[in-house]
Amino acid sequence: MKVMVIMPLAEQRGGGEMMFWDLMYQGRQGGIEWLAIFLEDGPMVEQVRSLGIDTQVVKSGRLRQVHRFISTVVGIATIAKREGVVAIVNWMWITQIYGGLAALIAGLPALWYQLEVPDNQNWLVRLATFIPAHTIITLSQDGKEAQGRIWPCRPRELVYPGVALDRFDPAILPSPREARLKLGLPEHGPLIGIVGRLQRWKGMHVLVEAMPQVLQKYPDAHCVVVGGKHDLEADYEEFLKTQIATLGLSDRVLMVGLQRNVPEWVQALDIFVHASDKEPFGIVIIEAMALGKPTIASNVGGPTEIITDSVNGLLTPYGDTDALAIAILRYLDNPEFTRSVGIAARQRALEFSTQRYAQNLIKTVSSAVTKSAQNLMVNDYQGVD
Repeated sequence: MKVMVIMPLAEQRGGGEMMFWDLMYQGRQGGIEWLAIFLEDGPMVEQVRSLGIDTQVVKSGRLRQVHRFISTVVGIATIAKREGVVAIVNWMWITQIYGGLAALIAGLPALWYQLEVPDNQNWLVRLATFIPAHTIITLSQDGKEAQGRIWPCRPRELVYPGVALDRFDPAILPSPREARLKLGLPEHGPLIGIVGRLQRWKGMHVLVEAMPQVLQKYPDAHCVVVGGKHDLEADYEEFLKTQIATLGLSDRVLMVGLQRNVPEWVQALDIFVHASDKEPFGIVIIEAMALGKPTIASNVGGPTEIITDSVNGLLTPYGDTDALAIAILRYLDNPEFTRSVGIAARQRALEFSTQRYAQNLIKTVSSAVTKSAQNLMVNDYQGVD
């Protein structure tokens, strides 16, 4: 069966785009023939096309451009009918608005992969929810429950994302010491790091604020912030630099910008921190755990579905500088505990492969298509009767 999947972005910017790529890459032999529709042109178009997947671009413009909006919806519906697709999968809320309406026109079931913990106060999310969807797929239980609080309540299924575990295999990467040397990082002392786009909700500033307490006991420690500027919060980078200077940490906190070889940067670390507020899931957490890194994450949202506190990681409240510092010191003060957590972390991470993720998502889509066809047959029969 042929299924259309609509992607709003065509350039790798974050986890949502990586999840899309993982589905396209791992889901080519899963019984679904994918038709990928991008709402903008960019590098990912050719990357997906190179996999042998039918890939087209329907430029959408902005939602407020009414004529473009209508043209995009009609264009998607026309392609769906022409290509004989049996369902439309919408990636993120923005495509549910376009693709959900296109599915209505084409008489097809729509599925929406909701990649965030939805906010009932966000009118665009409420609009996307109002547009009929056969199934809303969420990437965490927290997101599933939050989506259920938005009217109208749509059927929901949970499909956890996956991680390309072959890239985060310690056996194929340099040793932590070798990684430090290769990347020009300090050779001695504890190395604590955080990876993510520079946004306030990601909590880089919380880790920076925790460093003075760590340095009191471990004066040779360093912190590494890996991540590039985010267009919507361009001033956060300067805020962090000012904060670092004000705390006198210019020689202890390294901001290294956006890096493509993330596995090597994480491999160089002794402790990995993920300090986000209400993280929808936390793919980077699993990446660090796959490398056996003792990890600290916030005790709300997706991370709580990955980490069992004090077993395969540590959980602390978002924004609690003292709790974060205590968690870092707990690792540094107790090497045996840290070693056992790292072993358990890698075992846990192995449960989140991209292969399993693609299989589960394909299963969910296939089930929805089957149920939709069955409902149509029942309705047709009742109509004849």
